[in-house]
Amino acid sequence: MRIEIDDLARPEVVALVDLHLREAHANSPACHVFALDLSGLQHPDVTLWTAWDGDDLLAMGALKQIDPGHGEIKSMRTAPAHIRKGIGAEMLAHLIAEGRAREYRRLSLETGNNDPFAAARAMYSRAGFAECGPFADYDDVSFSRYFTLAL
Repeated sequence: MRIEIDDLARPEVVALVDLHLREAHANSPACHVFALDLSGLQHPDVTLWTAWDGDDLLAMGALKQIDPGHGEIKSMRTAPAHIRKGIGAEMLAHLIAEGRAREYRRLSLETGNNDPFAAARAMYSRAGFAECGPFADYDDVSFSRYFTLAL
């Protein structure tokens, strides 16, 4: 598996972003979807990585800089054919290592509180993330759950 910075030029990546957005909207109340679209992923404060096995897209994950000491994990998604193979955990480990390399003091993330997000919440907990309150511009406490990891 190789993980590389992505420019969103490949159709497989665009399709995975589209799937990520469609499922976020299908599994979350309309006003509680904070997933980034293509333009959001191309913002200068966001870096997107993709994981590949040859020409097969395995997963994606992004880091958004909130401030010089704080990053946010965004757009974590494993391709459907590769779910439950540990690839999401490997992408998460890569993002944590990148946060350390950037000298962030902490990484945070937002996810949903319902069943479709249970596996993600468990993965974040296994990686050492702890629940916290809203951060940055978030304020929802009815649907969103927040996690942070001190680096």
